[in-house]
Amino acid sequence: MKADISSLLLKSAIAIISCLLLTACENDQMGDLHSFVNEVKSRKAGRISPLPEIKPIETFLYTASDKRNPFTFSVGEEPETEMELADNGIRPDTLRRKEELEDFPLDSLRMVGTLERNEESWGLVRSQEGTIYRIQPDNYMGQNHGRITRILEDRIELIEIVPDGQAGYVERQASLSLSGDDE
Repeated sequence: MKADISSLLLKSAIAIISCLLLTACENDQMGDLHSFVNEVKSRKAGRISPLPEIKPIETFLYTASDKRNPFTFSVGEEPETEMELADNGIRPDTLRRKEELEDFPLDSLRMVGTLERNEESWGLVRSQEGTIYRIQPDNYMGQNHGRITRILEDRIELIEIVPDGQAGYVERQASLSLSGDDE
């Protein structure tokens, strides 16, 4: 019984000493914090510098009435009509239903391989999201109406229809090479 009382007294003494030590540590840390807060509050408020003065832009009046207008044709120069410019027979098929890979720019697509079965081949193309699509010749991909012409082991060849800058379209060769990186 004496042993129980002494162990109880020892445990109580350790608990009291621990509480006192924790209280002493808490007061010292809080005192530093309180003094820092008081110091910051006692500082003078800083002054915000004024905004820089905005200088007005000097206007310039262009008067070239005696010069040739660059937007009209010169004397003796025959302007081509819009029909002549646009009627080369090349234009995208706007009635055709768009395919999934036409939503992606061509440079965001990666060729990752090919499949072949019964003398029929497919190309494997990965989008930026990581989805892999199986394609064949005459499928479309890219945002410039790119029609796939050939699928080789190392690349996919296609023909894109792009605006020529004069209200018409031209065909342009493009290809998607097999990517060697493992993204």
